[in-house]
Amino acid sequence: MPPASFKDDLIAEMTNLRAFAVSLCGSASLADDLVQETLLRAWSKWDKFQPGTSLRAWLFTILRNIYYSNRRKSVREVQDSDGVYAQRLVVAGDQESHVDLEDFRAALTRLPPEQREVLILVGASGVSYEEAAQICGVEVGTIKSRLSRARSQLVAMLGWDGRVGGRVERKMRQAS
Repeated sequence: MPPASFKDDLIAEMTNLRAFAVSLCGSASLADDLVQETLLRAWSKWDKFQPGTSLRAWLFTILRNIYYSNRRKSVREVQDSDGVYAQRLVVAGDQESHVDLEDFRAALTRLPPEQREVLILVGASGVSYEEAAQICGVEVGTIKSRLSRARSQLVAMLGWDGRVGGRVERKMRQAS
């Protein structure tokens, strides 16, 4: 806990701090906020003050540092009083993704085993065509053919209608 004399010294410097803050920011209300933050920071760091040095210089340094820190932060801020920028930051909901995943899993189980195997090896596991051919004991052309058929059948079963905005969209949800 700071000594009582420290509190009195802080109070005595408030007028000087406010004048300095107004000269920096040019606004009385911002200056009051700066002074308040300066006093709070000085109070919480009272043990860092070295007795015998100038309290005013120490407080002015704190105030100045706060002011310039706030200025640096404000450069990255955007004034958006009418909400135009906030409206552009809207993210579409993703509530149906779990349903889409279940539909995909169901369709995957309806594929012939050879096509499902190749789709999982190449599509999901990232195995190369050559490695998949070696694992399955078939030619690379057979792997490519099975993969193409598997993809085509999935598209048909799921009712996908091409790509919209970088995401696959459904024509309509099919009843199970």
